[in-house]
Amino acid sequence: MNIGAIISVSVILFSVIDMIGNVPIIINMKKEGLKIDPSTTTIVTAIIMMSFLFFGSAILGLFGIDISSFALAGSLVMFFIGLEMILGIRFFRSDDVGEDASGSIVPLAFPLLAGAGTLTTIISLKVQYDNPSIVFGILINLLIIFLVLRSMDWISSKITPQVSVTLRKVFGILLLAIAIQIVRNNL
Repeated sequence: MNIGAIISVSVILFSVIDMIGNVPIIINMKKEGLKIDPSTTTIVTAIIMMSFLFFGSAILGLFGIDISSFALAGSLVMFFIGLEMILGIRFFRSDDVGEDASGSIVPLAFPLLAGAGTLTTIISLKVQYDNPSIVFGILINLLIIFLVLRSMDWISSKITPQVSVTLRKVFGILLLAIAIQIVRNNL
């Protein structure tokens, strides 16, 4: 087990999931009356992420796509997510497919936390890191997700909009650098 790899995977996933940047969105969801259960959200997010880690390659194989090609495509998605975070411009629009009555599954677990960017990143990470490192990185992020959701009322009373925007931009720059590194490693 490589501690450096686990830390790297954790930071990469933390940047893509953008739990800190999602705090204002989650606060707004709660203000709109959506009920959010931290346990349900975390469990559903875990199922989605772990399923894609272990079966994502098989799904790609059905379409004849290798992991390196998917990693390159994923790095482009990560690059644009980073630009979104930095510039505040929306490149990706979510389809309006309705909302779960509680909000814990849709739209929070999917697509907000375990959305296209996260799933693309997980499959892209398989090129550079072993499965145990990715699993531990996912588990660390699931713990963060649970703790943040559990503390949402306290966080909403403490965080200012400026702090949230600043953190989002910092993680956006980090995500751009990671996307460029993945491209370099797969060319």
